[in-house]
Amino acid sequence: MHLNHDSGAPAADLIGFDDFLRVDIRIGTIIEAEPFPEARKPAFKLKIDFGDAIGVKKSSAQIVSRYALEDLPGRQVAAVVNFPPRQIGKFMSEVLTLGFADEAGEVILFAPDRPVPNGSRLF
Repeated sequence: MHLNHDSGAPAADLIGFDDFLRVDIRIGTIIEAEPFPEARKPAFKLKIDFGDAIGVKKSSAQIVSRYALEDLPGRQVAAVVNFPPRQIGKFMSEVLTLGFADEAGEVILFAPDRPVPNGSRLF
């Protein structure tokens, strides 16, 4: 799924600004998190509230090594909300929760450093 986690990798090919605008990245607040033992790689199932216009969406996130399940509700995260849903085992993931790889290659969630309204779009 990911092109390259290496922080030393060169930048991807150039895209136009219109291409960037087509990717709809929004902020939401995790309202529920639960284990996902059926996943091939360790993951959590998340329910994320993106506000009235988008609503609550489900996502699978491979973040078990860096986050405790009980610490996730109430946390704001960024996600791509306009990809088609993706079947992950018996779970339908509706949005792609975003993160960056740390020095060990583990996912660190991408989030604002201050609270913003759910549904806020990245620009």
